[in-house]
Amino acid sequence: MLELRNIVVHYDARLLLRNVSLSVPAGQTVALLGASGSGKSTLLRVAAGLERPDAGSVRWAGEDITDWPPERRRFALMFQDFALFAHLDVQDNVAFGLIEQRVPRREARERAREMLRLFGLDGRTRDRVTQLSGGEQQRVALARALITSPRALLLDEPFSALDADLRRHLRSEFATRIRDAGMAAVLVTHDEDEARAMATQGWRLRDGEVETAW
Repeated sequence: MLELRNIVVHYDARLLLRNVSLSVPAGQTVALLGASGSGKSTLLRVAAGLERPDAGSVRWAGEDITDWPPERRRFALMFQDFALFAHLDVQDNVAFGLIEQRVPRREARERAREMLRLFGLDGRTRDRVTQLSGGEQQRVALARALITSPRALLLDEPFSALDADLRRHLRSEFATRIRDAGMAAVLVTHDEDEARAMATQGWRLRDGEVETAW
């Protein structure tokens, strides 16, 4: 279980997050809603280890990991722009995380091809990611996140750049993959329909505090 306990963050002399706490069980998705500038993405960065809170703690399975660097946490963070590498082909984009973990390149590429087969992209392995549609790029981004077997998946407005029909399709696919992989997932979004479609529980950030959305 991923837990955020009494997180406090100040930004530009303003109290952005005030004693925010939430927990995310393995295999479930929790949605975090709120207006622009409410601190949603900041809270996700705190969970990922990219930003340190002014107070409070991040815990995994009861252990305090607040001081752990991002790579030690084994969480995957997905942004709305996918953050794919334009100079690499599809296969090597997916294999990148494994190679960073010192998995031999040949093995990493074999595992990447297997993951791409699961996503119906086995015919695109040697294409540049710039040749893919938005939906295909999003699948590559998810395959890259899942291949390293992350303990938690942190999603920051992952579908905002896609059209409505594709968003509906992908959010169902993502919810299934997250559940099947047994990961704890946090979805940051401003779209309540999307949040309700993917998440088992919803929270809303308002005036620096978290309240139950449903």
